Amino acid sequence: MITHPIEPIYDYNSNILILGSFPSVKSREEGFFYGHKQNRFWKIVSKVFEEEEPRTIEEKKALLIRNKIALWDVIQSCDIVGSSDASITNVVPNDLSVILNTADIKAIYVNGKTALKYYKKYTEPVIKRPAICLPSTSPANAAWNMEKLLTAWKCISNH
Repeated sequence: MITHPIEPIYDYNSNILILGSFPSVKSREEGFFYGHKQNRFWKIVSKVFEEEEPRTIEEKKALLIRNKIALWDVIQSCDIVGSSDASITNVVPNDLSVILNTADIKAIYVNGKTALKYYKKYTEPVIKRPAICLPSTSPANAAWNMEKLLTAWKCISNH
């Protein structure tokens, strides 16, 4: 059983929430979201908001807060082999009330189908709010090139 080691990023002004499934091995080692160099999350979000791609954890946090984005994951703890979403079992979901009771979240997005699966199973029945599924920024989602991802992800700037 591995417990999520990264605190959520949000503040009172956050109005969208983006949820992944669970941090990869690289993200857990780095201590921050989307730490794998091949993951396109930071490239996509910075392009959507027409900003320079952040390099440091502080720059990444600042990008999110500046653009009113809250970021966390659906899963608080689970059994997982490496970074394989397919191997996830014994899921305990994160309690999103810490964010939802602080910020006026207008829309909830999930980064990929695995996040959507666990959101629908564990989170949506509790908070009674649907999530919009965006294509995964993971390098494993090779069917989606940068251009297609950027087009799909542009909707996050509408809030």
